[in-house]
Amino acid sequence: MVNQETLEKYAQLAIETGVNLQKGQTLVINAPIEGADFAKLVAKKAYEHGANYVHINWADDELSLLRFTYAPDDVLENVPDWLQEQYNWFADIDSAVLSIHSSNPDLLKDIDPARVALAQKASSQAMKKFREYQMNDRIRWSIISIPTGDWAQKVFPNESREQAVAKLWDAIVKIVRVDQEDPIAAWEDHNETLRKARAVLNERNYSSLHLKAPGTDLKIGLPKGHIWHGGDALSEKGVVFNPNIPTEEVFSAPDKYNVNGTVSNTLPLNYGGGVIDDFTLTFKDGKVVDFSAKQGEDILKHLLDTDEGARRLGEIALVPDESPISQSGIIFYNTLFDENASVHIALGKAYPTNMKDGDQMDDQQLDEAGINDSLTHVDFMIGSDKIDIDGVFENGETEAVFRNGTWTIDVK
Repeated sequence: MVNQETLEKYAQLAIETGVNLQKGQTLVINAPIEGADFAKLVAKKAYEHGANYVHINWADDELSLLRFTYAPDDVLENVPDWLQEQYNWFADIDSAVLSIHSSNPDLLKDIDPARVALAQKASSQAMKKFREYQMNDRIRWSIISIPTGDWAQKVFPNESREQAVAKLWDAIVKIVRVDQEDPIAAWEDHNETLRKARAVLNERNYSSLHLKAPGTDLKIGLPKGHIWHGGDALSEKGVVFNPNIPTEEVFSAPDKYNVNGTVSNTLPLNYGGGVIDDFTLTFKDGKVVDFSAKQGEDILKHLLDTDEGARRLGEIALVPDESPISQSGIIFYNTLFDENASVHIALGKAYPTNMKDGDQMDDQQLDEAGINDSLTHVDFMIGSDKIDIDGVFENGETEAVFRNGTWTIDVK
């Protein structure tokens, strides 16, 4: 099992590099009750770092399953006003928010997907204001993960529960660079690498990308004024933070009206308490017009039916196959990790910050710019060592960006 020194380093990384907590600031932690000891350690580090208050929202998979199993539909679609007001209040006072995402990928596999979709849509509607704070970087937020028993056994099904947790801890520690002597310095070096990559892409200013791989032939238009981000981000108040630990991506927003072709996933998608796999989407003029899945097709249908924007793209992210997550050979069934193993795209809402002055635009202006809006944002993985990507310039000329899953332009 992971030792105390490593746990201390991980908690410190979450505070200093993840949310970059400032003295006198409030910290909100969303944590699984199975990870209570680690959440308390993060709270300790936060207070040592100068937090004025730490609030923890506990999640319990068993209680969630009971709710989805026995509660009537009208309960599932009811999000209490006090819960919405709590999150909005914390955002209004510029709290930092750290989420520890470690849920069981198969938690709701036996629940009717329609009931899950009902609850997810209600939650997304209720948290719309808070999510806008996040996606416009008006607050500092970060997502990390720690192993829980059910999740670990999904990843390592042939191991005992204890051994599976130990193996997952070992993998996570390496991937988030906590095995290094100074993880915070290691992350600064890694962020600098991603800054260089996004700078090169912003200078290239492609008008579109053409992705080809087995089962994929997709042309993704990029809006005029699009911006590539990756690694660390800058909050509205000018404070640097890392939204995701780990992260290996540089990403931007597609033109919601200019995506055409077919795309197939390369890794399972954990969504709505179930798994979607072996699926294909066909786009025309930016919208999904056909889809199929060998596993979880009902779940995929409910995802696409969330709202009009759920059938359009909100993100294109480039991740080389030499990513340490890809090289680990592990399927994590956790989007935070799996999305950083390969090139991926996202259905649903785009980050307004991926458009020049997008955080200052209203909904109509964003739509006119081609920036998608939706109640949902779901990343799924389409890359491998077989994906090729061409960048298309405004004048129609092209250049190779990826070949066999690896950069062909100099991003260093």
